[in-house]
This record gives sequence, structure tokens and C-alpha cells, in this order.
Amino acid sequence: MTPSEAIARAAACTRPVVIAGPTASGKSGLALAIAEAAGGRVVNADALQVYDCWEVLTARPGAEDLHRAPHALYGHVGADQDYSVGHWLREVTPLLDGPRPVIVGGTGLYLTALTEGLAEIPPVPPEIRAEADARIAHEGHAALLAEIDAGTRDRIDGANPARVQRAWEVWRATGRGLAVWQAETAPPLLPPERAFLLRLDAPREVLTPRIAARLRAMVAAGALDEVRGNLALVESPRPAARAIGAPELAAHLRGEVDLDTAIDAAIVATRRYAKRQRTWFAKRMAGWDGVTVAQ
Repeated sequence: MTPSEAIARAAACTRPVVIAGPTASGKSGLALAIAEAAGGRVVNADALQVYDCWEVLTARPGAEDLHRAPHALYGHVGADQDYSVGHWLREVTPLLDGPRPVIVGGTGLYLTALTEGLAEIPPVPPEIRAEADARIAHEGHAALLAEIDAGTRDRIDGANPARVQRAWEVWRATGRGLAVWQAETAPPLLPPERAFLLRLDAPREVLTPRIAARLRAMVAAGALDEVRGNLALVESPRPAARAIGAPELAAHLRGEVDLDTAIDAAIVATRRYAKRQRTWFAKRMAGWDGVTVAQ
């Protein structure tokens, strides 16, 4: 369906709306249009947009968007705070009973946890997390990926260091693979039959120029100053440090590359991230209603 058809169909039903889509696909704009048409509230499901330290580089909704419709779970977490899918689920739970939620984001784990359920995995001890951080820094995530069980390797995004680290930490802390824990998942907060599920399908030839244009617009809007204010964070292992494009722009601020080279590298990193998102959504959300992004 087209975005216009999605807006009309969402406005005609009363179920909560859930929108998944790769970065720069226009999912936030679609969510805002649906919230306006249906009188709902836009709820963030992006793991980086929760942090108060990133606004420009994560394309967090600006003042104009916030004026057009209520928004929730944006920019409310400090960079030094731990925040996980479990935290997000606890925060989104009461929002399901308020104004009609239009939940939107590119963090597939948040959305599948919401609609498929989340395993109750014991907390990872700090010393194991520190061990994982050190190994990622010195060996790369591939070394950790090789150690986890085959069932988990087949299930997670092996190109995503954060997902690999999480799976390794669970295996190291519990002696059981993440896939085993997920097989014991509790019922979801929002089963698919109770929601209007939308997946933005953005072909590479459409998404690639959009990513480039948006990254350059971010730099013009102050992304460099934002990264400059977060340089210590970018060089840390904190989850908040993983803003796409931040390491590349930080390299320019440290004098390692010129600005054009940094921007080009950030565009490439964003394109790779979008490819991983598209692969995840195609695999895990094949049954969701597709919305074609045409330009």
C-alpha cells in the first residue's frame, strides 16, 4: 500500500499502530501523519532516540513535530544510564492504555519484543559486561560470535556488535544460549491481532540518496557540534555511544580526516545499518502490512 492508504486505513480502525522501517525511510513522518489523523500519540521505539544527548544525529522529532501531536519516550534517558529492551517495555506498557499509541522505530528488537514477547533473562553481572567490552575492543565482535551456540547465531544479526555482545553476555552469565531463553518467552504485551502493523519497504535505490541527503542536512543543522559535545561518550563502550555516524564525525573533530571524508564515511555506515534493518524486518516482520516508499 502507499503511505496515503496506510494513513487512511489507520484512521479507520481503533487498534494501536506499530510502524517499523529502516533509517531515513520516512517512518517518523508517517507516524506523525497517522497520529494527527487518528488523534493518537507517537511513541518512540528507537534505541538511540531515547537518549537526551542525541537529537540532531538521531533525527529526533523537533519542536514543530512535538507541537503537531503528543510524543513519548524521546530524549528522556541520560547517556550514563543503562537502558534495554526490558526498560522500554516497562515504559511502553502504561502508554498502551492512554491516547491511541502510534509506536514507531527502527529497533527491531523493541518491536518484536512488543508483539512477540520477551524472555525473562537474569541480569548480566557487571564483571561479565566489562569482560565483553574489553574483548570487543581488542578482538572484535566476531570472536564473541564464534563462541555462542549455533541456535543463537542463526537467530541474531551477526553483523551487529551490540546484538552479538548481548548474546555472548547471556551465554557467559547463564550457561544457556539466548535462543533457549527466547523459546521460553512470555506472552507479548501487544499481540499482532490487536495491532495495526506496518512495515516500510524502501528499495535501496530510493533509500541511498535519502540517507546521503539527510546526513548532509544533519551536519548543516549542527551534528558536528553535537558530536563535539559527546566526544568522550563516543569513545566509550556505553550503549548511548552507538549513534550511527558519530564515530566518523568524531574522527574529523580529532583531525584524522577532512569533513567531506567523514561525511562520506558516515553515509556508508548509515547505509550498512539500513541494510541490516531491512534484512531483519524482511525476516521477522514478513506478515506485517507493507508500505512502499516510492521516493
